[in-house]
Order: sequence, then structure tokens, then C-alpha cells
Amino acid sequence: MQPLDILIAEDNPKDFEFLKQLLSEWKEPVNITRAPNGHTALEIGLSRNNPLVISDIQMPEMNGIDFAQKLWEQQPQARIVFWSQFKDEMYVRALVKIVPPETVYGYILKSSPRERISSAIRTVLRDEQCWIAPEVRKVQGRAGHSLTALSDIEYEALLDISLGLTDNLIAQRRYLSRRGVQSRLNSLYNKLGIDQEQFQSEKIGDSFNLRNRAVSVSIARGLINAFEMETEEKEFQNWFKLFRRTHKTKE
Repeated sequence: MQPLDILIAEDNPKDFEFLKQLLSEWKEPVNITRAPNGHTALEIGLSRNNPLVISDIQMPEMNGIDFAQKLWEQQPQARIVFWSQFKDEMYVRALVKIVPPETVYGYILKSSPRERISSAIRTVLRDEQCWIAPEVRKVQGRAGHSLTALSDIEYEALLDISLGLTDNLIAQRRYLSRRGVQSRLNSLYNKLGIDQEQFQSEKIGDSFNLRNRAVSVSIARGLINAFEMETEEKEFQNWFKLFRRTHKTKE
């Protein structure tokens, strides 16, 4: 029997050893290669025909979503099992956009029972069928529903307020008028359902600061997390340095 050549993209040594031990229990022979980050995984994946991959999502240098996108752009037949401790909507939302038609892939949570993890990997890499964890399917439904799924511009607005930007600075960064910024934010609040939560009274005024509430709800939904916001912060700081050079405040 021809051995399966499986690439494991995983930066955590313990998680890699777990998968290595799991795959060694299969009846069919398996050759395993480890990539400690997305860049290395991409190099190895592109060097193979019909690559079979198990990939973490949160990795240094290049996350699993970006790795998969770049690999699928050149090898849409690649079969990838995403395995992660997160079912964050931000990852599910991004994944929906990049999976090529007819591509076989999977998504399994690291917290799943050992037998389920093995079955998911086998289903995708050997049996060539998609396998999505039930918990992730629920998130997919919300991420794909027109009433709750964020558009790209709404998601962009969420990132901006999560970074603490004012309406004026968002307008400068996104080349919008202040009215355009407020329109995007109102659309975001509507999708998150927080405009319906707002309550006003003469004694207390507004119950919520809608910007802060939007961030709180988005964290709970998994639309943003600290790991990915680090990248967004770096991108913002690069833009802000250029902005400050060309818009020096008057002393």
C-alpha cells in the first residue's frame, strides 16, 4: 500500500506529537512532515502534487487561513484539515471566502475526542470527503446568514473601532466622509443586533456606548480576538506613522 504523505503545519510541539502519535495508529502507512509555521508549510505544500495537510490556524509568520488561501490559489486540489482550539466566527467567515469549488477540506476542534479527530482527518485526507465539526457548522450558519453575516465594509468598521479609532480618523484611513463612517457603523450595529438592545430614559440616557458594546458582542461571537488584533494593530501603526508625517499638528 502506498503511504500517505501528510504535512502537519503546527507550531506547538505537543500538539504535533499528539497528531504524530494519532496517525501512527492507522493501519495504512503514513509519512509525516512538520512545518512550524505557515511560510514553511506553504513552501513544502507547493512542492508536492495533491498535498495532504493538517493545519493549525493560529501560527506565527502566516496563519492557517492565509496559508490555505495561497496554497489553494496554486493547488486547488490540496486537501486540508484545519484543526484548532478556536471556532471563532472570524476564521469561519474568512474560510468560506477562500475554499475553491469542489475542494475537499475539514475543520475539527482540538478539544474533540481523540476518535473524532482521527475520523475527521481520515475522512478528508483518505476518503476525500468534507468533514466539519458540528460546533463549527453552527457558526457557519450564522456567518452565512444575510441578517447576521458581516459584509467586508462592516467588518472593516469593526476592526477600526476595536483599534479605538475616532470617526474622523476612520474617515481619513478609509477615504470616507464622516457621514459615510457613521453609515457603516450603523449597519454594523444592526447586524450585531445591538441597536435593538439600546434603551434610553431621562434618568440615565443611553444604556450602552454602542462602540464598546459592538466590540464586546464581537468578542463573544468570535469575530475578533487578541491574536489577530495584534496583526491589525501593526498594520494600523504603519499607516498611522505615514499619516502623522503628512498631517503634523500645529504647535
